[in-house]
Amino acid sequence: MGTDDQRRSLLRKKPITEIDDEVSGSKLFKSLGLWQLTAIGVGGIIGVGIFSLAGLVAHGSETSPAVGPAVLFSFLIAGLASAAAALSYAEFAGMIPRAGSAYTYGYVALGEIIGWFIGWDLLLEYIAIVAVVAIGISGYFDAFLSGIGITMPDWMTSTADEGRGGLINLPAILVCLVVTFILSRGTKAFGRFELVAVGIKVLLILFIIGLGVFFINGENYDPFLPSGFGPVFAGAATVFFAVFGYDAMSTAAEEAKDGKKHMPKAIILSLIIAMLLYVAATLVLTGMQNYTDIDPTAGFASAFQSVGLPVVATIISVFAVLSILTVMLTFLLGVTRVWFSMSRDGLLPRWFSRTDRRGVPQRVTWIAGAAAAVFAGILPIKQVADLTNIGILAAFIVVCVSVIVFRYTKPDEPRSFRLPWMPVVPAFGVLASGFLILQLHWETWLRFGVWLVIGLIVYFAYGRRHSLLNPDSPRHEQLRRERQVE
Repeated sequence: MGTDDQRRSLLRKKPITEIDDEVSGSKLFKSLGLWQLTAIGVGGIIGVGIFSLAGLVAHGSETSPAVGPAVLFSFLIAGLASAAAALSYAEFAGMIPRAGSAYTYGYVALGEIIGWFIGWDLLLEYIAIVAVVAIGISGYFDAFLSGIGITMPDWMTSTADEGRGGLINLPAILVCLVVTFILSRGTKAFGRFELVAVGIKVLLILFIIGLGVFFINGENYDPFLPSGFGPVFAGAATVFFAVFGYDAMSTAAEEAKDGKKHMPKAIILSLIIAMLLYVAATLVLTGMQNYTDIDPTAGFASAFQSVGLPVVATIISVFAVLSILTVMLTFLLGVTRVWFSMSRDGLLPRWFSRTDRRGVPQRVTWIAGAAAAVFAGILPIKQVADLTNIGILAAFIVVCVSVIVFRYTKPDEPRSFRLPWMPVVPAFGVLASGFLILQLHWETWLRFGVWLVIGLIVYFAYGRRHSLLNPDSPRHEQLRRERQVE
């Protein structure tokens, strides 16, 4: 194959007509309505951001100066950047209701190699997100046990680098496996669980805000910017983890009853609900307790403990575990659907896209769940959170660029939602996401680069040759034989 042919093979784009055929004949069950989709989005956005990362960023760490009450600004900056990307996702989701999210959008608009990199990126990032949330749950579980007089040994509740004599975070590992089991029961059961759990979560946060506002001490807001404005941007890059759950929710588009109509609405609704709750919750958290005393792993539990309400702290710890589970479920769903989609396209072995009688890709579900358990058991929360953010920010850049390219290359393609102020909004999303990426530590860039190099090797060793867009792909003959058997 000549150089020009090789270049074209790297940039070949997946036709929308093929996507429509795949969606209509999908083996994934269509069982999700608007409110279930919105619940999945809210479930993915609200969770560890409020219950763990808000306290972590406000308090600071050895490598990151304390942001203090200005953590509010960190959330607003992250939310503004996320909103631009959310509108881009909404336009694509209303046009291409297919499993895969940013992977599929990049594949359709920019070509196979870009789609591959984003898909490969999301496999790692979503698994890491599940691990981060599991670590956050572990912190609240430990706070709950302490509240009822039970102390777990450090060796089984912390990782070696935390300096507490720990070896492994066993609660985090166990919760990863429990969530994997729930997701393996099927999308219909998962959707019902998510709707109920997210309802409980929202009520819990409203309860925290409503009660906590009576214990706000204005002196805790002084200084509001203890380390200046610079760390606020670095904090925004960390808490960005807390404002992009709709990205994973969009991977469930193929399982929506009416994806083209409901996906854009669910994306926008979920982000609006989440940001309103985040703003109120961060003000209450930093008003109740001085930022220097906030527990970075269980912020609200420590805040209510500090004002003499240990019973409330215990209640929060119990319900925080349940509510954060929805984040894990959303992102575990995300990684399995991206993996399934890449496998179905021929870029990864067909073995991964096999589904059971419930329409669940069980193999990738359990592999991803086990990988998240390993991450959660041995890595610290800050390190994993930064690793996830660089990947999602990269995906946001690709989606924002893709929506601009696709609007001008396919202007007549039917769209159930058109984002406003094109191309200003997606261009802002690109700039904001790029700026936040630059706030992350060089170690995060190094880990991300290594993962992408591994992905490049896998693509050229397997994906490019087996892609269904390659007319010489061995998968075509395999599919013909399967159709003859059927």
